Amino acid sequence: MTKIKARLLIVDDDTDILLAAKMFLRQHIEIIHTENDPNNIPDLMKTENYDVILLDMNFSRDATSGKEGFHWLNVIMENDPAATVIFITGYGDIELAIQGIKQGATNFILKPWENKKLLATIEASIKMRESKLEIQSLKSTQKVLVANEDDKYNNLIGSSPAMKKVLAIAMKVARTDANVLILGENGTGKEVIARAIHRASRRSDNVFINVDLGAITESLFESELFGYKKGAFTDAKEDRPGRFEVASKGTIFLDEIGNLSQPLQSKLLSVLQSRKVIRLGSNKEIPIDVRLICATNMPLTKMVSENKFRQDLLYRINTVELTVPPLRERVEDIQALTEHYIEVYCNKYKLPKKRISAGTLKRLEVHSWPGNIRELQHAVERAVILSDANVLEPHDFFMEKEKNEDGDFSPENMNLEEVEKMLIRKVVDKHGGNISRASKELGLTRASLYRRIEKYGI
Repeated sequence: MTKIKARLLIVDDDTDILLAAKMFLRQHIEIIHTENDPNNIPDLMKTENYDVILLDMNFSRDATSGKEGFHWLNVIMENDPAATVIFITGYGDIELAIQGIKQGATNFILKPWENKKLLATIEASIKMRESKLEIQSLKSTQKVLVANEDDKYNNLIGSSPAMKKVLAIAMKVARTDANVLILGENGTGKEVIARAIHRASRRSDNVFINVDLGAITESLFESELFGYKKGAFTDAKEDRPGRFEVASKGTIFLDEIGNLSQPLQSKLLSVLQSRKVIRLGSNKEIPIDVRLICATNMPLTKMVSENKFRQDLLYRINTVELTVPPLRERVEDIQALTEHYIEVYCNKYKLPKKRISAGTLKRLEVHSWPGNIRELQHAVERAVILSDANVLEPHDFFMEKEKNEDGDFSPENMNLEEVEKMLIRKVVDKHGGNISRASKELGLTRASLYRRIEKYGI
C-alpha cells in the first residue's frame, strides 16, 4: 500500500485516542506526530510544516465549552495562515465544532470515529491544504512579478558570427537544467541572453526572477533571497518568501554575482548545495527547485586566484560558461539594433517613423561603443526625441568623433584631449592591448600610458 506523502499532527490529552489514531493512520499517512500537551504546538510548528492538524476541542478535565480548542486554533492560524485544522469533538459539541469551522477550522470528526470516515476527512483536508498553498504561492509570485518586466527583453537581435556562436551554445544548454555563467562587459545584453535561455527551457511556463546582487546590501541579502517570518525583524509585518522560493520551478538570474562578499558567497553556496532555504526567524528548511543562471563583468577566475571569490562557488555556478561579445566585436549587428530601437522609441513617444541615413550607419559602425548596446540604445533614444527630421543624421548622435568615413581620425571640431584619447585608443587596439608595444609607438613610458588610459577611461 502506497502511503500518502503528508505530515500529520494529532493533539489530544487522551493518550488512548492518540494511540488509536496513530495505529490506524500510520498505515496510510507517511509522517504522523502525536502530542498530548497543546502548549507544545508553537514549538512543533516552528520545526515542521504540517499538512493537517487534528485538534481536540477540550483539554481540561470536564471542560465542554470548547474555549481551549478555539484558543489553540487561533494560535495555529497565527503560526501558519494556510494551516488545515480538523477538530476532534464529542457528539454533544457539534454546534461548537461548526462555530470552529467559521473561525478557520477545516472540518471536524466525532469521537468515537469510523476509521474510513476519519481517513476520508483527512484526505480531503490534505487536498484543501494543497489548494491553499498554491493560491498563497500564486499571490506571492504575482507581487514579485510586478517588478519584473519581461516584454522589453523579448527581442534577441544578433546575426553576426560572434553572436551566432553564443546563441548556438545558449540554445543547446537551454534544453538542460545546467547552471550557466554569462560573462561580458556592462551593457552587452547578459540578461537578454539569460531570459532567452529561460524561454527556450522546459521551465518557460514558470517564472524568471531577476536579482541584481550589486543592488542588495549585506544586511538585506538573506531576507531578500531566502525570505523571512513575521516578526523576524522590526519591519517584518508578515511572512514573505525570498526570491529563491518564489523562483521555484522556474529560473533565478543572479546578476553581478562577482560583487558578493566572501561571507555572502558562503551563504549562497550553502543554499545551492542543499537546494533548501531557511527563512529569517525560522528553522524550517524549505526545498527549492530552480534553474540557476548567473552573470558578471568581473574576472572570476582571476578573483579566485586572488582569494576574492570562492573556487567551490565558481565550480557550482559555471557548469556552462558563455561570454557575450562587446558591441565593437559585432559591428554587423549595429544596423539591426539601431533600427529596432528607432522603432521602439518612435512608438513609445508617438512620433512619425524615422530611419537612419547610410552616412549615419557608417558613423555608428566606427564608434567604439564603450557602453555597448546600452549606450547605443540611449543614443538612439536621444536622437529620436531631439531630431525633427524623419532621417537621422550623424549630428543627431552625440558621440565622440573618432574616425572619418575612410577610417582615419577627423580632428575637425575636436580638442587636444579628444585627439590624444582617440590616438591612444587606436594604437592600443592596433597592438591588441599590449601596453609595452603601444607605449613604444606613442613615445611614452608604460607608466605615462597607464596614467592616460586611466584618465580617459580607455
